[in-house]
Amino acid sequence: MREVHAVIGPNGAGKSTLINLLSGDLRPSAGRVFLRGEDVTGLPPPRISRLGVGRSYQKTNVFLPFTVFENCRLAAQSRLPSSMRFFRAARRYGAIADAAMRAIEQAGLQRQADQPVDTLSHGEQRQVEIAMALATDPSVLLLDEPLAGMGAEESVRIVGLLQTLADDHAILLVEHDMDAVFALAHTLTVMVNGTVLETGEPEAVRASRSVQVAYLGDEHHE
Repeated sequence: MREVHAVIGPNGAGKSTLINLLSGDLRPSAGRVFLRGEDVTGLPPPRISRLGVGRSYQKTNVFLPFTVFENCRLAAQSRLPSSMRFFRAARRYGAIADAAMRAIEQAGLQRQADQPVDTLSHGEQRQVEIAMALATDPSVLLLDEPLAGMGAEESVRIVGLLQTLADDHAILLVEHDMDAVFALAHTLTVMVNGTVLETGEPEAVRASRSVQVAYLGDEHHE
């Protein structure tokens, strides 16, 4: 099993900014970003993605008119050095179709593979976004509020999916659902105003007086 590292904090704490820095969507003004010992600071998102980093976004980022399979095939195709050659039929890329189906299966969407994404529930669309990330064959997943806007049943399904994915992926999880955070995280970091307030094992962080005051609210402290 690899580590699930959750990052929590109030709105504006810098959580999404952190993911954007790690994924290359933002260039850091200071500090360095390392991936498996390699300095990747300032590399563009496609390059970081090809190094094995997949991500999801705070707002669902999928191609709504396309099917689940087509979304995942496009994500897998981004790994090809010839991905911008438009005049070759997509069906000729057998390995890409296989990668797309593997990702769909990993995400638990086999039954929805041929459905247009705009016919799916919000939770299923979030699963499609995770499947698209998986189709790029990542070793690291950066997930920005994957449970946002979900009901209880959908949240339970996504938590189960992430627990399974943690067997083979390192996961950085930004999430406001505290039940999900404590079910998933091996390490928990609390951010406030762009800085780290506390980091460590989830139970130790939850017991921190400074965390209870700054994030959970003073009334949670006994």
